[in-house]
Amino acid sequence: MTPAKRIVITTFGSFGDIHPYMAIATALKERGHDPLIATMGLYREKIEAAGLPFAPVRPDVPPPQAQDQALIERIMEPKSGPRFLMEEVIFPSVRDSYRDLLEVVEGHDLLITHPVTFAGPLVGHKTGLPWISTVLAPTSFLSAYDPPVPPFWPWLVQLKRLGPAFMKVAIHFAKRSYQPRIINRFRQELGIADYGNPVFDGQHSPTLVLALFSSLFAQAQPDWPPQAHVTGFAFYDEAGVTETTNELERFLDNGSPPIVFTLGSSAVWVARDFFEQSIAAARLLGRRAVLVIGDKRNLPDKPPTSQFLAIDYAPYQSLLPRACLMVHHGGIGTASQGLRAGIPTLIVPFAFDQSDNAAHVQRLGTSRTLYRAGYQAPRVAKELGILLDKPHYAQNAREVSAHLRRENGTAVACDFIEGCLREHVAGEKGREFIYASGD
Repeated sequence: MTPAKRIVITTFGSFGDIHPYMAIATALKERGHDPLIATMGLYREKIEAAGLPFAPVRPDVPPPQAQDQALIERIMEPKSGPRFLMEEVIFPSVRDSYRDLLEVVEGHDLLITHPVTFAGPLVGHKTGLPWISTVLAPTSFLSAYDPPVPPFWPWLVQLKRLGPAFMKVAIHFAKRSYQPRIINRFRQELGIADYGNPVFDGQHSPTLVLALFSSLFAQAQPDWPPQAHVTGFAFYDEAGVTETTNELERFLDNGSPPIVFTLGSSAVWVARDFFEQSIAAARLLGRRAVLVIGDKRNLPDKPPTSQFLAIDYAPYQSLLPRACLMVHHGGIGTASQGLRAGIPTLIVPFAFDQSDNAAHVQRLGTSRTLYRAGYQAPRVAKELGILLDKPHYAQNAREVSAHLRRENGTAVACDFIEGCLREHVAGEKGREFIYASGD
């Protein structure tokens, strides 16, 4: 039994970056601990409604519907978007983030960080507070043995045929060529020793790294940090919204299982003609469809017929098991929910880690990938037809789903967290004994 501890979990991003930590926080609370989630202010209501303590940490990014569309387009641009997000939004706020988080962790026993909460490692190294880092997707490890698939020029992944030795050189060059100077200068001002490039190796805790995905999705590689452990996905089933709406329930009850088209909580803001092409593809197949449009701005120009239902949002854990397949952008949260639902998927990557996630899902034999530039109704219908007509996709999807339900990644993550806490307590007692004995 681990004594109750006060734990700060800091994260940043979309729902896919928030939900796994809400799952872990909820489970830690059920085990008697006192977890707190520190993130952007726009999630306060969501987190507190789930019965979890919240603390704001900058940057306080406004909700997407309140942002300039041009800014969202720049962030979601496949090649330059990640660098723009880092250098124009996250890095300039690192001092504010550090001050906020330093205040939050006071009196707490443990800090858990997300891959891009760059203030977290600074706070951990400065205060000596026990610190666990996490990754949500394998691309964060930038492994030469499982090289990431970039969202632009996906053919570059073919270079992996040259072997890990070549990829090690390429990855080493990439790491050396990109240094976040703002963070490094601030680290020096704080008097913290160099702990590695904050974007790459420096994001990982020297004590424990939790890979919050399934061992089916990606297995540990020789160049991962030795303190890294794969836990399984941490699924968050939303309290209070686990049931579908009456309108959606009626639609699902009155016909064959539909195709679900969704772009999660990030790519949905740059949907363009995604939903129009989706409707046209479903019509070509004679299939019903649910369109999770995210915002009324994504409503099709022509109102869909009774064979289609457009909704702003629905909990995946209730909707997807009643679908025949899903089309989505490849965000790690959506991808994991599709795998858990046990249905085939067509992944249409937009940016960030989505291409790499698509590649990992495709290896499981449950999915196909179609890049955004090729997302036109005839091609979409062809890909969906393959997924529907070839039974091995559905069979593989059911087998993967059964495996994920046995894994219980949330519980495994909490076991590791409690183990880390126990080791720290034992270490503190050992140091007290040595001091008291005069050794």
